Amino acid sequence: MNDTIIGIDLGTSTTEAAVIRNGKPVMIVNFDHELITPSVIGIDEAGNFVVGERARAQSLLAPQRTAMEVKRKIGTLDKIVLGNRRFTPIELSAKLLEYVKTYVSEELKEEVNRAVISVPAYFDDIQRQATVQAGRLAGLQVERILNEPTAAALSYGLEHMDEESHILVYDLGGGTFDVTLLEMFDGVLEVKASSGDNQLGGKDFDEKIIQYLKDVFYKRHHLELKEDPFVAVRLKEEAEKCKKHLSKEESYQVILPMLMEKNEKIYELDEVITRTQFEEMAQELLNRTHSPIDVVMSDAGIGPEEIDRVILVGGSTRMPLVAKDIERYLEIEPEKAVDPDYAVAQGAAIQAGIIQGTVHQEDSIIMTDVNPYTLGVRCMDMFSDDNMSVIIPRNVTIPTSRDEIYTTNWDGQTSADVEVYQGESAIASSNHFLGKFKVSGIPQNRAGEEKIKIAFSYNLNGMLDVKAFIVSTGESAGISINMMEEQDKQKSVDVSKWKESSYAKQFRTVIRRAEKAIKEAKKEGDSFLEEDLSDCLNQLKRALVEDNLSLAEELEEKLIDLLETE
Repeated sequence: MNDTIIGIDLGTSTTEAAVIRNGKPVMIVNFDHELITPSVIGIDEAGNFVVGERARAQSLLAPQRTAMEVKRKIGTLDKIVLGNRRFTPIELSAKLLEYVKTYVSEELKEEVNRAVISVPAYFDDIQRQATVQAGRLAGLQVERILNEPTAAALSYGLEHMDEESHILVYDLGGGTFDVTLLEMFDGVLEVKASSGDNQLGGKDFDEKIIQYLKDVFYKRHHLELKEDPFVAVRLKEEAEKCKKHLSKEESYQVILPMLMEKNEKIYELDEVITRTQFEEMAQELLNRTHSPIDVVMSDAGIGPEEIDRVILVGGSTRMPLVAKDIERYLEIEPEKAVDPDYAVAQGAAIQAGIIQGTVHQEDSIIMTDVNPYTLGVRCMDMFSDDNMSVIIPRNVTIPTSRDEIYTTNWDGQTSADVEVYQGESAIASSNHFLGKFKVSGIPQNRAGEEKIKIAFSYNLNGMLDVKAFIVSTGESAGISINMMEEQDKQKSVDVSKWKESSYAKQFRTVIRRAEKAIKEAKKEGDSFLEEDLSDCLNQLKRALVEDNLSLAEELEEKLIDLLETE
């Protein structure tokens, strides 16, 4: 295995890669001799994958064979249809990373197999694990998962080693928004707090323009624009152009000829949109950035007057209205101290260089990070057995280890199930379920007499180790919440044993209905429905085998929705 480790900014709209050369990050050009690769994946007429600019170019002619903004679905069970084939977000993200791996290897004249990949700070453990798995499928050993605002701060910090300041990194990308508060002192970059919105980005500003154009079309022609993939792609492309032009100009004329045909009549759209109109449309989205800013300042215990710099990151911060809104809200003029398009990839490369040793020790910056979500276990009190007992609160500096002591709940209890969750709800099952294990061998005793210590250890990759110890005997059990291990473990589950679950009776009817519907779909040649039903049914049975009632109930709802739409 070669030593070179690259940094990759795997973005919603674009993807970039960088490497350390002579102690500094250098961007790497792709096969189109560009530093920026559109995060678009498609399949051509021959059934071969196309990635980047070629895929983006074909989206106008073949939108049904092209996928954009896959990152917004990473970590979900959704399937993405390309032509007559279906893919998971992990599989398509892997194709994009494989393209990056290939062009980087060719440019550097060596086989590159190792990478640091950035993710939004507000990605949860499931999304981080899915990103690791995508890297693995692409043939990359993922050395570190790095938060995007932290990467941008690293890019800034390398050139400002002697600075002492509080920095707010405002990262508005194509599909996600993050805000992170950091403190720099004596060559140390300490993350104080992170927050964000994984469903807010440049795409949503495009959607505001698209909806406006649809409304204009309806008022002018009294016709609804059809939900047609070709119309959708043309509207999106024009909305993106409009947004970019309004960042430099006061108005933009949208011209869409031959947009719709009805009763042998051709309809077009010709509309001028002003910057003021766009800013009015966008204000609701900008207001959504305020709450995460408040959260990080509150969690860090720092007021606006203590912030020395606001650094803009992400292509969407090129819109002047973003800087205006921040200045109005915080009374601080934001800075363009780093390149918004390249800073994250450069920061990922710096982290790669620190790991590899190509960023020299005297130039190296020491970095700490935080966990963006609360971590805990499900526990019981006198009112409920679904309480979220917090072990590691959100925005605690990582790596960290913490533990809590629990007691037995009933007389003669000899084992306990430890269920691990991630999220901010006081109700455990409303949070993300991460995994479970059983600790056995508890000495029989009266309720409350035996103690169980549960210890969490959280590392810089956002991976979690959980162990439970019986205090009186030292017996222990545990689990590592790690995508590679979880994937292998899931493959080995024998779902045919679902009938042995204590919850089997509750789900028997919906399982039988689904099994019958799968046979009907196969008979009728509906391969999409057959695959969706089979996937969901298999996951439900696995949840039952693992006695994960909350997940089983979620999957039951999804299965019923599929059955009702067949």
